Amino acid sequence: MFTGIVEEIGKIDKSTPIAGGLEIKINAEKVLEDIKVNDSICIDGVCLTVTNYDENSFLVDAVGATLEKTTFNKIHQNDLVNLERSVRLNDRLGGHLVQGHVNGIGTISEIQKLGENYLIKIKIPVELERYVIKEGSIAINGISLTIADLVKNEISISIIPHTWQNTNFKTKKVNAPVNIEIDMLAKYVEKLLSNVENPSNKISEGWLKELGY
Repeated sequence: MFTGIVEEIGKIDKSTPIAGGLEIKINAEKVLEDIKVNDSICIDGVCLTVTNYDENSFLVDAVGATLEKTTFNKIHQNDLVNLERSVRLNDRLGGHLVQGHVNGIGTISEIQKLGENYLIKIKIPVELERYVIKEGSIAINGISLTIADLVKNEISISIIPHTWQNTNFKTKKVNAPVNIEIDMLAKYVEKLLSNVENPSNKISEGWLKELGY
């Protein structure tokens, strides 16, 4: 589990084909401070497992659905990626709960500089539109952000200078692909409501009181 607060920007050193996917070497500094094999690291919004490391870099494998559903299928040497170590139980939750399970790939449709801030518009997959709301949370390339506006399947987000400088947003251009993870609570609510047609699962005031609401 992650918070969507990027710790540092890493750089892709190289990617090597392996059976069913890629072995990716990423240069970093901060996330290496207490790194161990089998640690989970969120890389541009994708939760991957550390398979090896040295004093300057770490290795992960990207296979199967990771390559099919994320921007890792077009990764290149020297690409900059957002990095975050998994959250500890005694950490502050500065963003929102992020699983590192990408739901789809969005496309940056517009970038505006507004004073010191930036307004970025992103078209998300149509099938994800029902999970997002104005002022709701969303993770884009692993960054916890708030949706400022929503028009059909195009979201608008405001980026403050600190986020711009400390994430790979500053390298992105219009038409760049980005990894999208919707707020996990939306998926649970949808599952819950999908059972309303079953009388035994019908939501009622009494049922909610039983759950402590």
